[in-house]
This record gives sequence, C-alpha cells and structure tokens, in this order.
Amino acid sequence: MARSKANKGISRIDSGSTHGWFVRGYRNGKTYSKLFSDRKSGGKGKAQNLAKAYRDELNEELEAIPKKPRQRRIVVSDSRNTTGELGVSRTTKIGPNGTKHECYSVSWRPEPGMQKCTSFSIKKYGEKKSFKMAVEHRRKMMREIHGPSFYKKLGKQMKAREAS
Repeated sequence: MARSKANKGISRIDSGSTHGWFVRGYRNGKTYSKLFSDRKSGGKGKAQNLAKAYRDELNEELEAIPKKPRQRRIVVSDSRNTTGELGVSRTTKIGPNGTKHECYSVSWRPEPGMQKCTSFSIKKYGEKKSFKMAVEHRRKMMREIHGPSFYKKLGKQMKAREAS
C-alpha cells in the first residue's frame, strides 16, 4: 500500500488472524500505539476512520508534552589534537597586510549551533604564557557552560574509556 500524508502514523496489519489499522506516535523516546481491529470496528473503512481520528487526537496530546532537551555530547579526546588540551590549538593568523602572527586559538560552544573563539598572541605573551592563558580560558568557559564539576566528570569518562 502506498504511503500518503493522510495515513501518516497509520499502518495496515493483515497477518494471521489480525486485521486492522495500527496507529503509532513517538515522543521523548516513548512509543504510543493502538490497533483498530476491522472486526471490532465494523469493517475496514470504519476501522481506518477511527484510526485517523485517534491519530489526530494522539498527535495533539503528544505535541502538548514538552520535548526533553538533548544531552550535549562532550568530546573527550581527538587524535588530531597536538597541544594536549581540547579546544586549544597553535595557529598562524594572517593580518590584512599579509603579516603572519603566531598564536594559541581557543574555541568553545556556549550553546548548540553557536561557536565562539579567541586567541592569545605568542609574540605578545611568549610561548608558555600564551598557551597557559589559552588553557585557562578554555577551562573557564567549559565550567561556565557545563558547571563547576565539569572536569571531574570528564576525568571519570576518560578513566571509563581507558578501562574498556
């Protein structure tokens, strides 16, 4: 049977002694479903009409349930990282007049879909101090985003990965 928008969330079941229309809806990882039997509903057409009415009612109820926010995935390590600190990299910026500036660049995501970055000049602060400032800034931002116990949780995740 060809699927159409009119039958979205509704499927036909003709298997063994089971004949009817099956309505299914999802919200926050939970499935809501109900079968409308041809026999109990008084025929195939009536069962389909009841299923459509129930589907519309179910969709309204499901839309009223607030969606759970997605858990943000925290990246623990990256094989391409050369500084030893995630979100901190040594880069070369090229100015408008073509001059090259060595710096440590820091990036973080304060919310999904938004990325922020800043940099610390090696010429201005020196190699060690600019790296230290970049790492401190990155850690400060991560604590603001994920809470003060972020690095404790991160350490536990890393130990769990090493153990497996």
